[in-house]
Amino acid sequence: MQSGTYRYPPMERVTYGKPFDAVLKEEVGRASARAVYVLMSGTLARVSDVEGRVRAALGERFAGISTKIGAHTPRLDVVAAANAARAAGADLILTVGGGSVTDGGKMVGLCLGNDVRAAQELDAFRATLEAESRIKPPSVRQIAIPTTLSAGEFTALAGCTDTGRGVKELFTHPELMPRAVILDPAATLSTPEWLFLSTGIRAVDHAVEDLCSIESQPLSDAASYHALTLLGRGLKTVKSEPSNLDARLDCQLGAWLSVIGSQTGVSKGASHGIGHVLGGTAHVPHGYTSCIMLPHVLRFNRALTRERQARVAEALGQPGGEAADAVASLVAALGLPARLSEVGVKREDLPRIAKLSMHDRWIHTNPKKIDGPEVIRTLLEAAF
Repeated sequence: MQSGTYRYPPMERVTYGKPFDAVLKEEVGRASARAVYVLMSGTLARVSDVEGRVRAALGERFAGISTKIGAHTPRLDVVAAANAARAAGADLILTVGGGSVTDGGKMVGLCLGNDVRAAQELDAFRATLEAESRIKPPSVRQIAIPTTLSAGEFTALAGCTDTGRGVKELFTHPELMPRAVILDPAATLSTPEWLFLSTGIRAVDHAVEDLCSIESQPLSDAASYHALTLLGRGLKTVKSEPSNLDARLDCQLGAWLSVIGSQTGVSKGASHGIGHVLGGTAHVPHGYTSCIMLPHVLRFNRALTRERQARVAEALGQPGGEAADAVASLVAALGLPARLSEVGVKREDLPRIAKLSMHDRWIHTNPKKIDGPEVIRTLLEAAF
């Protein structure tokens, strides 16, 4: 008999398909915020009118901006932004950009709520069973306007990289999840094609590993299936028609639905676990890690998840086919990399990546047991 508990997330609203600046005014008013500190992608600030529209929407409530959150959310960048937000008296954080900026906003909230003023002080708050209970809630909540599809804005997890050790670590508290998310497809038009499409495959990865999870739930099963339907058609349309806002919104809605399971604690598998290390240690963009690893992890898990993988293939438009082949063909149709050797990973790095991956919690919830780094090394070699 199936059993479980669904936990509703502490997110108040998701608004979609409306101009972000109009919605932003409403959300800031609802939050009664007086000083909004902004974290924004540097590229977005340089090549679009988004920063100007944000400043106009906030008016006197604009308290400052950081455009220096690097890829994979380095600790030093986070703490610098948190110290600036603290000095500005911020009572609300706004993030506009991709996953690194979104996670940066979560980490700024963590720093403000836990009086973190230097990078090394984050050591005490890594997401372990012991450390999670010591994290105080963020004293300043977040509104997110995402411009990619990695969907971190819908979760209470933040990835943050200790560049000194070359390790990306997870931090979590329920209220790290933004209080509101604004999905405006027009805000994604300046996002580089490779980034938009590859983070779309990251969202596919969320949905696939939730649907095949050892701790799946009925609501996330339904959401994940529909997410794959939206993403499968939306990403291919955006590839052929980059200015198609309806297709971009399909992708955004698919990304949102892809993490319904993450919001309530459905466990992931080895594609996510290995992907975290490939990102923080080998500097591979997370979208690319999913493009490369997900088909191989699906093949590895196939014997134990055959029925659920059949639903993945069906949702991606290949009923009766193999899930791994359906994902791989979508990656190929989008012109995205399919091998580690294509994204700068060196074969001599594989043993360290395999060893570090064993410390990621999603490795230990993979449907097929992974009992040592040699198993991960086999997956990495297959993907090389």
